Amino acid sequence: MDVADRPLWRQALKIGGAFVATASLFLGAALFLDGSALRVLLGITPELDVPYIGTRQEMIDKMLDLAEVGPDDRVVDLGTGDGRILISAAKDRGATGLGVDLDPAMIAAAKANAVRAGVSDRVSFAQADLFETSLEGADVVTMYLLPSVNLRLRPRLLEQLEPGSRIVSHAFDMGDWRPDATDTIGSSRSYLWIVPADVDGQWQFQIDGDEFPVIFAQRFQDVEGTAQVGSETIMLQPELEGDRLRFSLPIDGVTRNFEGIVHGDRIVPVGTTDWFARRSGE
Repeated sequence: MDVADRPLWRQALKIGGAFVATASLFLGAALFLDGSALRVLLGITPELDVPYIGTRQEMIDKMLDLAEVGPDDRVVDLGTGDGRILISAAKDRGATGLGVDLDPAMIAAAKANAVRAGVSDRVSFAQADLFETSLEGADVVTMYLLPSVNLRLRPRLLEQLEPGSRIVSHAFDMGDWRPDATDTIGSSRSYLWIVPADVDGQWQFQIDGDEFPVIFAQRFQDVEGTAQVGSETIMLQPELEGDRLRFSLPIDGVTRNFEGIVHGDRIVPVGTTDWFARRSGE
């Protein structure tokens, strides 16, 4: 059948479909949308919290250095995209881990990339919502998201990760949670947080048969404290890194240095057995 003999409605439908597809591609280019965002626009994939933008290898190396990722670590990569951060953690640092992303095309690419890199036995990838992904058992969480998404994730990170776990983010911070370290490459920055133990509240310290109360006021890893020794109230300057707490306290004219590991409602001393602490009421 000659084109001129085709029904007009069929020609119009074909032309209209081509126009929509072409317009969508040009719109994506005009808005600088990446492939994942364009697939969302076209209704191919679910709406994403963050459009995928790949992290340069130099920044990946810096992030893994900052978090001191090693062979004993399990890494969870949130918004993994094509899996490049997690694959580098496995290939270059010997880590294991899980990468999650809502975009099935990205997950397929990540799995293929893991096979090509020879680390498919050390990492896995799943199409999943990062806000519903369990973080329990992770030693390191990596992410390149958005400031608003980081803030939404913050309560889950603090609740599910063990003290001492590391979180490393490319480009964006987590509001008033001060990073423990930062590093830069050119104009790009990476941030590290070490999940702090919960020491907020009143504790009873026992040392050499004596007992005295200590009150800690905590905001993330920043801690202030006071100790009541006899009739004297002494201001403390505690340092908290992960599950390790340090402070000094003058007792009977002698400055004592305390360093312990926080285990829930107990603080167990490091390198000595002459003191012990428990949270009041426990």
